[in-house]
Amino acid sequence: MKCLFKQKPRTPLELMRHTRELLIYVDKNTETREHKREEKMSDLSKAILEIRTVLFGNGESEPNRDACAQLTREFYREDTLRLLIICLPKLNLGARQDATHAIANLQRQRVNNQLIASHYLEQNIDLMDILIPGYEDDDIALYYGAISRECIRHQSLARYVLESEHMKKFFVYIQNPNFDIASDAAATFKELLTRHKSTVAEFLSRDYEWFFQEYNSQLLESPSYITRRQAIKLLGDMLLDRSNSAVMVRYVSSLDNMRILMNLFRDSNKTIQLETFHVFKLFVANQNKPPEIVSILVANRSKLLRFLGNFNIDKAHEQLEADKALVMKEISSLEPRESSCTSLDNCEAPC
Repeated sequence: MKCLFKQKPRTPLELMRHTRELLIYVDKNTETREHKREEKMSDLSKAILEIRTVLFGNGESEPNRDACAQLTREFYREDTLRLLIICLPKLNLGARQDATHAIANLQRQRVNNQLIASHYLEQNIDLMDILIPGYEDDDIALYYGAISRECIRHQSLARYVLESEHMKKFFVYIQNPNFDIASDAAATFKELLTRHKSTVAEFLSRDYEWFFQEYNSQLLESPSYITRRQAIKLLGDMLLDRSNSAVMVRYVSSLDNMRILMNLFRDSNKTIQLETFHVFKLFVANQNKPPEIVSILVANRSKLLRFLGNFNIDKAHEQLEADKALVMKEISSLEPRESSCTSLDNCEAPC
């Protein structure tokens, strides 16, 4: 007899409406009865799991495309994403994970060949003002970080973050003592600075001064080996991107920047040395090197040639050897020029 009264599965429309009602309840948080509140939170966790099952399938069957489309339409039509983000800190661990996976899926769902998440996010761009500061809360940092990376796949949201004060805070987030949070923040930072080429080029050109001042002092000169390693790798990725050619020329024309690179050559870690070389070679290859840079390269010629001659990595790398040969040839051929740089303090090459 029990099977006759088995609850009929909710339609996608019913499921989203039920979830929204529960989220509104949790957001208001006016319930004083502990039992009632726990019951509602349990129902919400089950509803979020049900949403995830619709989107990903149940392991025995593939997700139904029509059901996914209906779910997606209702999700964005009723502003459920905002409610879910706001309520995420109040969910238990399992529900947070399910919600984060569901949001990532819903961001990529197409309805009638249209990515409706894009239009919604452009109209609700302020959601990034909730998500990015989430790095300041250890409990939700990783969940908000994952959602943030999905959001900045959309160019308008990435531009919003790049142009906001949030960018300055990333230099703090990346150095969080919690390794997982620091790594997650670094991943979001990299995504912001590499995904949308034209937007990144505009940002780096417009905010060059403050950005690279912070980048050099906070990241490249960080006492943390991991921070230095990530920073020098990302710097190379940015400068070697064709979209950033003007920024690259500006960066490699700075003696202060080259000093930092030469100091990074002193790092005992081979990975950092290798990534440093990929940036340092741009200084040497610059056909319009300022006189002060030429003077430093000439003054340190013997040390640089000795270091590069002995520099190698564990496995054979033909391109590295070819690049080294070109750099060494260029340094060997340099002639000193008149320069206002008379001191070599902190500009010496590694021994």
